[in-house]
Amino acid sequence: MNSNKIRMGMVGGGEGAFIGAVHRIAARLDGLIELVAGAFSSDSARSMAAGQMLGLDPARCYASYQAMFEAESLLPADQRIDFVAIVTPNHLHFPIAQLAIQYGFHILSDKPATLNLEQALALKKQLDSSHVVYGLTHTYTGYPMVKEARHRIANGELGNIRKIIVEYNQGWLANSDDETSKQAQWRLDASKSGISCCMGDIGVHAANLTEYVSGLEITELCADLNHVVPGRTLDDDGTVLLRFNNHSKGVLIASQIALGEENNLTLRIYGDKASIEWSQMEPNSLWLRSHNAPATLLRAGVGPLCNAATNALRTPAGHPEGYLEAFANIYVNFAKQVQASKSGLTTVNSEFDVPGIHEAIRGMAFIENAVSASAQDTKWHTFKIG
Repeated sequence: MNSNKIRMGMVGGGEGAFIGAVHRIAARLDGLIELVAGAFSSDSARSMAAGQMLGLDPARCYASYQAMFEAESLLPADQRIDFVAIVTPNHLHFPIAQLAIQYGFHILSDKPATLNLEQALALKKQLDSSHVVYGLTHTYTGYPMVKEARHRIANGELGNIRKIIVEYNQGWLANSDDETSKQAQWRLDASKSGISCCMGDIGVHAANLTEYVSGLEITELCADLNHVVPGRTLDDDGTVLLRFNNHSKGVLIASQIALGEENNLTLRIYGDKASIEWSQMEPNSLWLRSHNAPATLLRAGVGPLCNAATNALRTPAGHPEGYLEAFANIYVNFAKQVQASKSGLTTVNSEFDVPGIHEAIRGMAFIENAVSASAQDTKWHTFKIG
């Protein structure tokens, strides 16, 4: 174990859990973080087997997250975990985070932050009275060209924002036969995923991306959510009309039954001077278009980019800056925040941003407001928090 690294514990992410492996790859990509402990499954034997497969000390492969926090807290400060990565189904995010705060461990959680908005607001209260650093893995904020788009909008290159269109389409739940995987089963179970499947899983990413890049906040919405595949009780498709705090309008489309789609997240933002377009399936490219002029294609690693985008670059021009690298940018920025906290600093360079409890609350509010609005005949609904 390297005492200079930020030490990570993990809850969840054992055998058959796709996202656990992604977190582990992202965490170790920059050499700042070391996985030293974990409670990888609610089954103690599976947790132990997962930890040993990862090469961990058997004494630090725990039967439960409660046991991990208690045992780790008793270790010397230069050995115990610094933070916990929460990679479980949604219903466990809040109790794990609550207990981590009680023991003083920093938290990097999968999204959405909690099972419901009430829990997210309660989590904020606990964080406000602690010194715990909290981060949320809204992965798409980690892409270099997303950061470049955010920078250019903040600098006024698009002028006044008029229209935002964001689409997140997948086809992996298009049929009832697709429900057999571990990932599908808990997402379609309200007791584990919460009140939404599609909006809770990918719609919230789309909503977060619009606010992150545009710098605006959703103030009203009109939603039409559907459960298309027979037998489902949670949404697998939906469209949400949006109004923002500068009086501009937007459309959010999210679907997991769009047959043939892979992971098609696309954002278009239109101002009165120019527009931008970015797609997760072509992540190195950012289109900038203006009136009666040739379109400009900005490419990752080519020409001058803002500091935040440059810091997020990992490869020479022409090499894809993909999902794992974007995920790793969340981890490396979070590690810098933990390092700053350990050094007694209260702030870090804003270029090393990580979605936090503010984004966690707005994400849960988006999910609950969309589901509530869809169930009513009234057209427009105020975006409520609490």
